[in-house]
Amino acid sequence: MANTLTTIAFDADDTLWHNERFFRVTQQRFAELLQDHTSTDMSAEQLDRLLMDAETRNLGRYGYGVKGFTLSMIETAIEVTNEQVPASVIKELIEAGQMMLSYPIELLPHAREAVEAVAGDYRVLLITKGDLLDQERKLAQSGLGDLFDGVEIVSDKTPDVYREIFQRHGTDVSHAMMVGNSMRSDVVPVVEAGGWGVFVPHGLVWEHEHAEAPVDQPRFREISDLSGLADLIQTVS
Repeated sequence: MANTLTTIAFDADDTLWHNERFFRVTQQRFAELLQDHTSTDMSAEQLDRLLMDAETRNLGRYGYGVKGFTLSMIETAIEVTNEQVPASVIKELIEAGQMMLSYPIELLPHAREAVEAVAGDYRVLLITKGDLLDQERKLAQSGLGDLFDGVEIVSDKTPDVYREIFQRHGTDVSHAMMVGNSMRSDVVPVVEAGGWGVFVPHGLVWEHEHAEAPVDQPRFREISDLSGLADLIQTVS
């Protein structure tokens, strides 16, 4: 009975629907806007690194999501131009961030089928990081909202956060499975907490979300895409 699953949780961004590609498009626009306002010896890679440093530095202030990303772009623009960035560029960066908050939701292959396949037999949760309003918007547009027994939008994903969420929803973490595309946020911490962590690779992953796979842990699994989830669950439940 120790392995009996009662609860299946899904990550949202880049697990159920596309997300990271919008950040990549906006980051490219960021580089284009600054190319005439930075020194000629600053490479695109250096600019990307400075933006990444700002994002990481600001996670504790702004959290995850579009708003923090937009503020980090503005901060980096000010830094790399020695505070000479034109107001018109700042305006365009704000508009780029606003555009990200309005992109239509496109489900990833097999997303709906995977959630529907487990919704009848298990408690199904959505556990995601990001801006509250933006995540609520994306969930509403996804058409998946009615399939979840609970939705948790959190500031970070840690072993303690997972333990608390699953306990609050009526199960011990040892009877829960988390499915997601981030090794750092969706897999490693839930495995450390004593649950099952299922990694579903996505072609685009934010650098901050990389981590070593816990290959030596018996509750770590990997599937190529969500079409394999139902069969995987049968092997562990």
